[in-house]
Amino acid sequence: MTADLVIRALGESEARSVFTSLQDPGLVGRPLLGRPYTTLGDGGEYRPEWTWVALRGDRVVARAACWAGPGDQVPLVLDWFDFAPGEDEAGAQLLREMPLKVDFELVLPPGWREENTVRAAAEARIDGAAAAGYTPLVERFRYLWTKECGVPEHPGRLRFRPEPDDEAILDVLRRIQHGTLDAHARRALAAAESATGTDGGAGDVQAGIEQAAQEELEHFHWLDSPREWWRLAHTPDGALVGLHVPGRIPSGPAVGFIGVVPEQRGHGYAFDLLAACTRQLADEGAQSIAASTDLGNTPMAAAFEKAGYPIVEHRYCMTAPVPATPAP
Repeated sequence: MTADLVIRALGESEARSVFTSLQDPGLVGRPLLGRPYTTLGDGGEYRPEWTWVALRGDRVVARAACWAGPGDQVPLVLDWFDFAPGEDEAGAQLLREMPLKVDFELVLPPGWREENTVRAAAEARIDGAAAAGYTPLVERFRYLWTKECGVPEHPGRLRFRPEPDDEAILDVLRRIQHGTLDAHARRALAAAESATGTDGGAGDVQAGIEQAAQEELEHFHWLDSPREWWRLAHTPDGALVGLHVPGRIPSGPAVGFIGVVPEQRGHGYAFDLLAACTRQLADEGAQSIAASTDLGNTPMAAAFEKAGYPIVEHRYCMTAPVPATPAP
């Protein structure tokens, strides 16, 4: 089935017409967001050089597109991957040959496992990515608050203040990484520890914490929102509780980060931080606010439910395969 398969990136003049020539029922994946494939040159979100297709003759049988923010120089995520019926191997081969190796994030409707046709469409893409070397990382809830949800009441237990010093923010992030439930942060911890090539001692752990904290800080700066929005939270007697970062992503306002330091966990402070973050964005004029958390992060999921954030999507995240190292 692969002898006559041609795999290549697209050019600007052909990108939209070629990419959209593959019909898809839109049960899962990027079409659920209501934003069709359009290149940056046409006012959209995708770049032809990061868009790859597998063709048999002039027929597209599999396609993949990577996404990044408008100012990014490298792709951040593979968020569009599908293939024609019976072309599972073509889809896997496309991902194997595509030189861009970034995580795959599959957009799914809530309760996607409950509808047979939706589940089959999702599992086909997941299996195709797995055949190309991608491995499951985590599943995430995606939320979308709107003004109709109501602004959550502020519990009044904490005091919030801006912190202009990145090193102070980084120190808080280092503390938050201890015992984190976030799968992406835990992966960063594991990767840094593994890179030391030692026995997992205290130095390895500290290296992992440093990498995870640095990645979070880089994400904060990536957000298209004012630096002065970031807030540290303290109890009335001055004890540090955590950090919240309201932000803007390309699609609009978002909860950029909510984190509680280990010694303050178990008191429901995630809700206090989320309520403050929501109120701050609402005061800035937000009509809607996007947010997400891992399925395994039950304290954060409970905070979103309490704050009136409905689940609008489910995300299935897979880690990209590590490119082979060329032989010396």
